[in-house]
Amino acid sequence: MTSPRTNPGPAAVVFGLGAALPPCSVSNAQLCRELDTSDEWIRTRTGIRERRIADPGVSTADLAAAAADQALQSCGSSDVQALVLATTTPDHLMPATAPTVAARLGLTGIAAFDVAAVCTGFVYALATAAGLIASGTAQQVLVIGADRMASLPAPDDRTTRPLFADGAGAVVLRSGDDSEAGALGPVVLGSDGTHRDLLLVPHGGHMQMQGPQLFRHAVTRMCAATRQAVQLAGWHIADVDRVVPHQANSRITDAVGRHLAIGTDRRVQTIAHTGNTGAASIPLALAQAAADGTVLPGHRLCLTAFGAGLTWGATTLIWPDLKPAPSPLHDTAKELS
Repeated sequence: MTSPRTNPGPAAVVFGLGAALPPCSVSNAQLCRELDTSDEWIRTRTGIRERRIADPGVSTADLAAAAADQALQSCGSSDVQALVLATTTPDHLMPATAPTVAARLGLTGIAAFDVAAVCTGFVYALATAAGLIASGTAQQVLVIGADRMASLPAPDDRTTRPLFADGAGAVVLRSGDDSEAGALGPVVLGSDGTHRDLLLVPHGGHMQMQGPQLFRHAVTRMCAATRQAVQLAGWHIADVDRVVPHQANSRITDAVGRHLAIGTDRRVQTIAHTGNTGAASIPLALAQAAADGTVLPGHRLCLTAFGAGLTWGATTLIWPDLKPAPSPLHDTAKELS
Protein backbone atom coordinates (compact mmCIF):
# COMPACT_ATOMS: atom_id res chain seq x y z
CA MET A 1 0.00 0.00 0.00
CA THR A 2 1.22 3.50 -0.78
CA SER A 3 -0.12 6.90 0.18
CA PRO A 4 1.15 9.15 -2.63
CA ARG A 5 0.90 12.92 -2.50
CA THR A 6 -1.56 13.19 -5.38
CA ASN A 7 -4.42 15.19 -3.83
CA PRO A 8 -4.38 18.97 -3.36
CA GLY A 9 -4.87 18.71 0.39
CA PRO A 10 -2.30 20.04 2.84
CA ALA A 11 0.87 18.11 3.62
CA ALA A 12 1.92 16.98 7.09
CA VAL A 13 5.02 18.89 8.18
CA VAL A 14 7.27 17.95 11.11
CA PHE A 15 7.82 20.95 13.38
CA GLY A 16 8.30 19.52 16.85
CA LEU A 17 10.45 16.68 18.21
CA GLY A 18 10.85 15.07 21.62
CA ALA A 19 12.08 11.90 23.29
CA ALA A 20 12.29 10.24 26.67
CA LEU A 21 14.32 7.35 28.02
CA PRO A 22 14.16 5.86 31.52
CA PRO A 23 17.18 6.84 33.64
CA CYS A 24 18.11 3.23 34.45
CA SER A 25 20.75 1.88 32.06
CA VAL A 26 21.37 -1.88 32.07
CA SER A 27 24.67 -3.00 30.57
CA ASN A 28 25.39 -6.32 28.92
CA ALA A 29 27.58 -7.22 31.87
CA GLN A 30 24.65 -6.72 34.23
CA LEU A 31 22.42 -8.93 32.09
CA CYS A 32 25.06 -11.64 31.97
CA ARG A 33 24.77 -12.09 35.73
CA GLU A 34 21.23 -13.36 35.15
CA LEU A 35 21.47 -15.00 31.71
CA ASP A 36 23.62 -17.72 30.17
CA THR A 37 25.31 -15.35 27.71
CA SER A 38 28.24 -12.96 27.38
CA ASP A 39 28.88 -9.34 26.49
CA GLU A 40 30.68 -10.43 23.32
CA TRP A 41 27.79 -12.69 22.24
CA ILE A 42 25.27 -9.87 22.65
CA ARG A 43 27.43 -7.21 20.97
CA THR A 44 28.40 -9.29 17.94
CA ARG A 45 24.86 -10.51 17.28
CA THR A 46 22.86 -7.38 18.09
CA GLY A 47 25.18 -4.37 18.32
CA ILE A 48 23.74 -3.57 21.75
CA ARG A 49 25.98 -2.55 24.64
CA GLU A 50 23.35 -1.20 27.03
CA ARG A 51 19.64 -0.52 27.15
CA ARG A 52 17.24 1.61 29.20
CA ILE A 53 14.75 -0.24 31.37
CA ALA A 54 11.81 1.48 33.06
CA ASP A 55 11.15 0.97 36.74
CA PRO A 56 8.13 -1.27 37.51
CA GLY A 57 5.99 1.74 38.44
CA VAL A 58 6.60 3.53 35.13
CA SER A 59 3.88 3.07 32.53
CA THR A 60 3.77 3.46 28.77
CA ALA A 61 1.67 6.59 29.36
CA ASP A 62 4.44 8.02 31.56
CA LEU A 63 7.03 7.54 28.81
CA ALA A 64 4.69 8.83 26.10
CA ALA A 65 3.71 11.94 28.03
CA ALA A 66 7.34 12.84 28.76
CA ALA A 67 8.34 12.59 25.09
CA ALA A 68 5.20 14.39 23.93
CA ASP A 69 5.70 17.25 26.36
CA GLN A 70 9.19 17.79 24.99
CA ALA A 71 7.88 17.74 21.41
CA LEU A 72 5.23 20.36 22.26
CA GLN A 73 7.87 22.54 23.89
CA SER A 74 10.08 22.10 20.82
CA CYS A 75 7.49 23.64 18.50
CA GLY A 76 6.13 26.09 21.06
CA SER A 77 2.52 25.10 20.45
CA SER A 78 0.02 22.84 22.21
CA ASP A 79 -2.78 23.64 19.76
CA VAL A 80 -3.20 20.08 18.51
CA GLN A 81 -6.48 18.50 17.48
CA ALA A 82 -5.45 14.85 17.59
CA LEU A 83 -3.00 12.51 19.32
CA VAL A 84 -1.95 9.24 17.72
CA LEU A 85 -0.01 6.83 19.95
CA ALA A 86 1.84 3.89 18.40
CA THR A 87 2.42 1.21 21.03
CA THR A 88 2.63 -2.54 21.51
CA THR A 89 2.45 -2.22 25.29
CA PRO A 90 -0.69 -0.25 26.17
CA ASP A 91 -1.26 0.24 29.88
CA HIS A 92 -4.58 -1.64 29.68
CA LEU A 93 -6.40 -3.87 27.22
CA MET A 94 -9.16 -1.27 27.53
CA PRO A 95 -9.21 1.72 27.35
CA ALA A 96 -6.58 2.85 24.88
CA THR A 97 -3.58 4.62 26.37
CA ALA A 98 -3.71 7.69 24.10
CA PRO A 99 -6.62 9.44 25.89
CA THR A 100 -4.74 9.11 29.18
CA VAL A 101 -1.67 10.69 27.62
CA ALA A 102 -3.75 13.52 26.15
CA ALA A 103 -5.34 14.21 29.53
CA ARG A 104 -1.91 14.24 31.20
CA LEU A 105 -0.84 16.91 28.70
CA GLY A 106 -3.92 19.04 29.33
CA LEU A 107 -5.38 18.12 25.94
CA THR A 108 -8.71 16.76 27.15
CA GLY A 109 -11.32 16.87 24.39
CA ILE A 110 -9.10 16.18 21.39
CA ALA A 111 -9.19 12.99 19.32
CA ALA A 112 -6.81 10.44 20.84
CA PHE A 113 -6.30 6.79 19.89
CA ASP A 114 -3.73 3.99 19.75
CA VAL A 115 -2.19 2.38 16.66
CA ALA A 116 -0.85 -1.17 16.96
CA ALA A 117 1.69 -2.17 14.29
CA VAL A 118 4.52 -3.18 16.63
CA CYS A 119 7.92 -1.87 15.49
CA THR A 120 6.42 -0.32 12.34
CA GLY A 121 3.89 1.49 14.51
CA PHE A 122 5.46 4.93 14.28
CA VAL A 123 5.40 4.91 10.46
CA TYR A 124 1.78 3.72 10.52
CA ALA A 125 0.98 6.51 12.99
CA LEU A 126 2.66 9.11 10.76
CA ALA A 127 0.53 7.95 7.83
CA THR A 128 -2.61 8.12 9.97
CA ALA A 129 -1.78 11.62 11.18
CA ALA A 130 -0.96 12.78 7.65
CA GLY A 131 -4.40 11.55 6.58
CA LEU A 132 -6.09 13.55 9.35
CA ILE A 133 -4.26 16.64 8.17
CA ALA A 134 -4.89 16.05 4.45
CA SER A 135 -8.62 15.59 5.08
CA GLY A 136 -8.86 18.80 7.10
CA THR A 137 -9.88 16.92 10.25
CA ALA A 138 -6.86 18.32 12.12
CA GLN A 139 -4.43 21.18 11.62
CA GLN A 140 -1.86 19.80 14.03
CA VAL A 141 -1.35 16.24 15.26
CA LEU A 142 0.87 14.88 18.02
CA VAL A 143 2.37 11.52 16.99
CA ILE A 144 4.02 9.37 19.66
CA GLY A 145 5.82 6.03 19.65
CA ALA A 146 6.13 4.56 23.14
CA ASP A 147 6.82 1.06 24.35
CA ARG A 148 7.92 -0.93 27.38
CA MET A 149 9.33 -3.75 25.27
CA ALA A 150 11.57 -5.03 28.07
CA SER A 151 8.48 -6.39 29.81
CA LEU A 152 7.68 -8.87 26.99
CA PRO A 153 10.54 -11.46 26.98
CA ALA A 154 10.75 -14.26 29.52
CA PRO A 155 13.23 -13.36 32.29
CA ASP A 156 15.49 -16.32 31.39
CA ASP A 157 15.34 -15.95 27.57
CA ARG A 158 18.93 -15.26 26.45
CA THR A 159 17.78 -14.67 22.85
CA THR A 160 15.13 -11.97 23.30
CA ARG A 161 15.79 -10.37 26.66
CA PRO A 162 19.07 -8.66 25.64
CA LEU A 163 17.34 -7.08 22.64
CA PHE A 164 14.40 -5.20 24.05
CA ALA A 165 14.19 -1.97 26.02
CA ASP A 166 11.89 0.91 26.93
CA GLY A 167 11.46 4.45 25.66
CA ALA A 168 9.34 6.99 23.80
CA GLY A 169 9.69 9.52 21.02
CA ALA A 170 7.29 12.04 19.54
CA VAL A 171 6.82 14.53 16.74
CA VAL A 172 4.29 17.30 16.16
CA LEU A 173 2.94 17.51 12.62
CA ARG A 174 1.25 20.64 11.25
CA SER A 175 -0.66 21.41 8.11
CA GLY A 176 1.63 22.84 5.43
CA ASP A 177 2.85 22.63 1.87
CA ASP A 178 4.58 19.58 0.40
CA SER A 179 7.43 21.78 -0.87
CA GLU A 180 8.43 22.74 2.69
CA ALA A 181 11.27 21.21 4.65
CA GLY A 182 9.74 18.75 7.09
CA ALA A 183 6.88 17.70 4.79
CA LEU A 184 6.30 13.95 4.79
CA GLY A 185 6.64 12.30 1.43
CA PRO A 186 4.56 9.37 0.18
CA VAL A 187 4.17 6.63 2.77
CA VAL A 188 4.66 2.96 1.91
CA LEU A 189 2.89 0.48 4.21
CA GLY A 190 2.52 -3.30 4.10
CA SER A 191 1.74 -6.43 6.08
CA ASP A 192 1.76 -10.21 5.80
CA GLY A 193 -0.13 -12.02 8.55
CA THR A 194 0.81 -15.45 7.21
CA HIS A 195 4.11 -15.03 9.08
CA ARG A 196 2.62 -13.80 12.35
CA ASP A 197 4.20 -16.69 14.28
CA LEU A 198 7.75 -15.45 13.60
CA LEU A 199 7.43 -12.94 16.44
CA LEU A 200 4.52 -13.00 18.83
CA VAL A 201 3.44 -12.71 22.43
CA PRO A 202 0.57 -15.11 23.17
CA HIS A 203 -2.11 -14.16 25.69
CA GLY A 204 -0.65 -14.59 29.16
CA GLY A 205 2.75 -15.62 27.80
CA HIS A 206 6.17 -14.28 26.89
CA MET A 207 7.68 -13.27 23.59
CA GLN A 208 8.44 -16.02 21.08
CA MET A 209 10.82 -15.24 18.21
CA GLN A 210 12.14 -17.18 15.24
CA GLY A 211 15.23 -15.08 14.63
CA PRO A 212 16.75 -16.35 11.36
CA GLN A 213 13.47 -16.25 9.42
CA LEU A 214 12.61 -12.86 10.91
CA PHE A 215 16.00 -11.51 9.88
CA ARG A 216 15.48 -12.47 6.23
CA HIS A 217 12.02 -10.93 6.08
CA ALA A 218 13.21 -7.76 7.80
CA VAL A 219 16.02 -7.15 5.32
CA THR A 220 13.87 -7.94 2.28
CA ARG A 221 10.88 -5.83 3.35
CA MET A 222 12.87 -2.83 4.60
CA CYS A 223 14.92 -2.71 1.39
CA ALA A 224 11.81 -2.91 -0.79
CA ALA A 225 9.90 -0.30 1.23
CA THR A 226 12.88 2.06 1.22
CA ARG A 227 13.33 1.78 -2.53
CA GLN A 228 9.63 2.40 -3.14
CA ALA A 229 9.37 5.38 -0.79
CA VAL A 230 12.48 6.98 -2.29
CA GLN A 231 11.19 6.43 -5.83
CA LEU A 232 7.76 7.90 -4.99
CA ALA A 233 9.51 10.96 -3.56
CA GLY A 234 11.23 11.45 -6.91
CA TRP A 235 14.66 10.68 -5.46
CA HIS A 236 17.33 8.08 -6.04
CA ILE A 237 18.94 6.07 -3.24
CA ALA A 238 22.12 8.06 -3.80
CA ASP A 239 20.17 11.24 -2.98
CA VAL A 240 19.37 10.06 0.56
CA ASP A 241 21.64 11.71 3.11
CA ARG A 242 20.50 9.58 6.06
CA VAL A 243 18.48 6.41 6.40
CA VAL A 244 16.79 6.24 9.80
CA PRO A 245 15.80 2.59 10.29
CA HIS A 246 13.95 0.92 13.09
CA GLN A 247 16.66 -0.02 15.57
CA ALA A 248 15.99 -3.76 15.73
CA ASN A 249 19.45 -5.24 15.40
CA SER A 250 22.66 -3.78 14.01
CA ARG A 251 23.09 -6.77 11.70
CA ILE A 252 19.72 -6.01 10.07
CA THR A 253 20.68 -2.35 9.62
CA ASP A 254 24.05 -3.35 8.16
CA ALA A 255 22.46 -5.84 5.76
CA VAL A 256 19.92 -3.26 4.57
CA GLY A 257 22.74 -0.77 4.08
CA ARG A 258 24.77 -3.23 2.02
CA HIS A 259 21.83 -4.20 -0.19
CA LEU A 260 20.99 -0.55 -0.85
CA ALA A 261 24.62 0.60 -1.16
CA ILE A 262 24.19 2.99 1.76
CA GLY A 263 27.42 3.32 3.72
CA THR A 264 27.70 3.44 7.48
CA ASP A 265 28.14 7.22 7.36
CA ARG A 266 24.59 7.51 5.98
CA ARG A 267 22.92 5.17 8.47
CA VAL A 268 21.55 6.45 11.76
CA GLN A 269 22.32 3.80 14.39
CA THR A 270 21.55 4.29 18.07
CA ILE A 271 20.81 0.72 19.12
CA ALA A 272 24.14 0.32 20.95
CA HIS A 273 22.83 2.50 23.78
CA THR A 274 19.05 2.15 23.52
CA GLY A 275 18.29 -1.43 22.46
CA ASN A 276 15.13 -2.22 20.52
CA THR A 277 12.44 0.14 21.80
CA GLY A 278 9.68 -0.93 19.41
CA ALA A 279 7.51 1.89 18.09
CA ALA A 280 9.69 4.42 19.93
CA SER A 281 12.76 3.40 17.95
CA ILE A 282 12.60 5.77 14.96
CA PRO A 283 11.62 8.98 16.79
CA LEU A 284 14.24 8.24 19.46
CA ALA A 285 16.85 7.78 16.73
CA LEU A 286 15.75 11.03 15.08
CA ALA A 287 16.00 12.91 18.37
CA GLN A 288 19.47 11.56 19.11
CA ALA A 289 20.71 12.19 15.56
CA ALA A 290 19.36 15.75 15.58
CA ALA A 291 20.97 16.38 18.99
CA ASP A 292 24.43 15.12 18.01
CA GLY A 293 24.47 16.60 14.49
CA THR A 294 24.21 13.32 12.58
CA VAL A 295 21.03 14.72 11.03
CA LEU A 296 21.11 18.37 9.96
CA PRO A 297 18.54 20.75 8.45
CA GLY A 298 18.30 20.10 4.72
CA HIS A 299 19.28 16.43 4.93
CA ARG A 300 17.14 14.10 2.86
CA LEU A 301 15.91 11.34 5.14
CA CYS A 302 14.24 8.00 4.62
CA LEU A 303 12.52 6.44 7.63
CA THR A 304 12.09 2.69 7.28
CA ALA A 305 10.74 0.03 9.64
CA PHE A 306 9.80 -3.61 9.99
CA GLY A 307 7.98 -5.38 12.77
CA ALA A 308 5.89 -8.30 13.92
CA GLY A 309 2.65 -8.87 12.12
CA LEU A 310 4.50 -8.94 9.80
CA THR A 311 4.37 -5.20 9.12
CA TRP A 312 6.65 -2.77 7.31
CA GLY A 313 6.70 0.83 6.15
CA ALA A 314 8.81 3.74 4.94
CA THR A 315 8.54 7.43 4.15
CA THR A 316 10.77 10.37 3.28
CA LEU A 317 11.27 13.99 4.30
CA ILE A 318 13.78 16.80 4.18
CA TRP A 319 14.80 17.53 7.76
CA PRO A 320 13.60 20.96 8.95
CA ASP A 321 15.37 23.49 11.15
CA LEU A 322 13.89 22.61 14.54
CA LYS A 323 14.57 24.06 17.97
CA PRO A 324 17.45 22.04 19.45
CA ALA A 325 16.41 19.41 21.99
CA PRO A 326 18.61 17.64 24.53
CA SER A 327 19.99 14.22 23.72
CA PRO A 328 17.57 11.51 24.84
CA LEU A 329 20.57 9.55 26.11
CA HIS A 330 20.67 12.08 28.91
CA ASP A 331 17.89 11.98 31.48
CA THR A 332 15.08 13.79 29.66
CA ALA A 333 12.33 12.16 31.74
CA LYS A 334 13.10 13.24 35.27
CA GLU A 335 9.55 12.58 36.39
CA LEU A 336 10.05 8.91 35.55
CA SER A 337 12.72 8.39 38.18
